[in-house]
This record gives sequence, C-alpha cells and structure tokens, in this order.
Amino acid sequence: MLFIQSVRQDTSMQWFEEFQEGMPTWLLVMVNYGKCLFWIRQEKVLLEKGDLLLIPSHTSFYGKSIPSVTHEKYMVSFQVEEGTLMQLLPLLTESRVYKWRTVKYELLLHKFRTMLEEWTERPAFAEAMCGALAMEVLALWSREMSDGHPSTTKEKHTELMKAYIQNHYREKVTKEELGAVIGKSPNYAASVFSEVTGQTIGGFVHALRIKTAVYLLIHSQRTVGDISDYLGYCDPSYFHRIFKRETGQPPAAYVKYREQPSL
Repeated sequence: MLFIQSVRQDTSMQWFEEFQEGMPTWLLVMVNYGKCLFWIRQEKVLLEKGDLLLIPSHTSFYGKSIPSVTHEKYMVSFQVEEGTLMQLLPLLTESRVYKWRTVKYELLLHKFRTMLEEWTERPAFAEAMCGALAMEVLALWSREMSDGHPSTTKEKHTELMKAYIQNHYREKVTKEELGAVIGKSPNYAASVFSEVTGQTIGGFVHALRIKTAVYLLIHSQRTVGDISDYLGYCDPSYFHRIFKRETGQPPAAYVKYREQPSL
C-alpha cells in the first residue's frame, strides 16, 4: 500500500526546491495552473496545466518557477510497500520518471484537492483516505497510458460538450443536448464524454455545481438553501447528499470559513 508523507499545494512565482541526493520518498505532482520547471537527472522537464509527474524515491532533482510566471501545483510525497501493489501499478515497477498530460484533468484535480483537504483538516482515517486517493490517481493514470490518448476528434467533441455544460450546469443537461452540440447521437456523446473525461455527464455537472457551491459558501452571504436552489437542486436534502459525496463534508462545514462583510 501507499503511505502518504505529505500533501501540499504551491502557488508561487518564486518556488525553488532541490534534492541533490534525492527525496527518500516518491513524489507525485499535478500542475493546475501556469508552468514550472524540473531538472531531473540532468534533464529539463517543463510542466504545464494538466501535466502529471512521478519521481521515484532517491532521484536527484531540483524544481523552480519560471520568472514572472505564476503557477499552481499539488505535490504528494509517499512511500511504497513493496510487493503486490508494485505489480498492480506499472508506474511503480521501475525506478523511472514519468510525465503525462492527462485528458481526465477535472477528475484527477478533484482527487488532489480532496487529498489536500483530508491532509489539512485531518478527520478520522485521513492518512488512509489520502493513500487510497493517491492509488486511485496512479491507477487512472496507468489506465490512460494503457489505453493511449483518445483521438483528436474525440477530444474536440469533449471540449465542445464541456464548454456547453459550463454554460448550462445550473440546468438539467442531457445527452440529447450534448449530441446536438457535436452533431452526433446521444449515446455517442455520452460514451465519448465518459471515455475522455473518466466521468459521466451527470457526475461532471454535479462536480461543477459543488465547486460553485463551495465558492458561494465561503465568499457570499447566501444561505445553504438559497445556494441549493440557485444551482438547480430543488430538493435541499438531495443537495446535501451530493455535496457530502463530492467533498466529504456537509455544506455547513464550509460556512465557518465564510468571509465576513466589511463594516
């Protein structure tokens, strides 16, 4: 199994980190915004939004920001228990560096954000939860590598569907509507969307809604009921169930972080 040592988020224009003898742990990185550089075993690796990086333990490297460029990334350090797990996850069988541009960006980003929340808040069994999430990220990454990148046409169709959803996520979005957007059958639209993103249409819609809900809970004075209605959840109890499923916490847990209006 995986034993998580740390989970952190970096947002900086002045980040620099060096391990001449290598870290004693593995390092898993995902860039969420901007660009940054790693020099690993004397080779330059540029990471941009959507890039994943896996550095084995005891690998010498240093990383730094690109001057005047802000970037945001998640960094998870972990140890691996040798044995069956290393056979199940090909990424861990060789001491080599992997870089990969994921097509399941939103899905994996959600996993990293949840890891950070678990590690920061430390609810019961947080270490086990973070280890399971890291394993899920590596398993999804391994599956992507095994399946290969989807065709350019499928990626374009998925981007069109995602753009439509982002403009209509407060409404009911159907596969029929998305099929019309890309000029294909509803079943084709649903199949391609799931293949490329790793999420169902409904799952993607819920994720966008809950992301907005978290923002409104912290940065507005709206009530939970008002936010539920605004996001298209007519039944508040259903909103609570979806919110807890997506974040692991009830909406009220985020109200304590709410910004207070200035006097």
